[in-house]
Amino acid sequence: MKIGIIICSRYKDCAGGKCFRSMQNREGAFSVYSKDTPLEVVGYVGCGGCPGVNVEYAPAEMIKNGVEVIHLATGMVVGYPPCPRVDFFKKFIEEKYKIPVIIGTHPIPEKYLVTHKALKTWNSKKWQDLIHPVMSDPLTMKVYD
Repeated sequence: MKIGIIICSRYKDCAGGKCFRSMQNREGAFSVYSKDTPLEVVGYVGCGGCPGVNVEYAPAEMIKNGVEVIHLATGMVVGYPPCPRVDFFKKFIEEKYKIPVIIGTHPIPEKYLVTHKALKTWNSKKWQDLIHPVMSDPLTMKVYD
């Protein structure tokens, strides 16, 4: 399975360690893939900054490299504030490029969960649905701190 990852440009210097580790371990949003399915990242890029400039064009380049699914990185939902366009990005990419989009990569680190709970950021059904793929057990969340 060839994967593209789009990260929030706030984290443009991120080396992707948590994303790649979770892909190897099939944790977080990567838990949907069988351990028998080889996974390969063939595209990794920032969104281009608000309002997501690269989201309009990056998927086309990723598809040229064989991407079969695009993940919008966990940073888009755990940042302060979370990306207000993440659900639109998913809909846009799926409609324009006819390729599945999964919100999230690595499990939500515990420190982000604690803060967002206190802020009540994710109390709505919309946010609960968006973060569902990257929710994990408390031990795994602590490991990703």
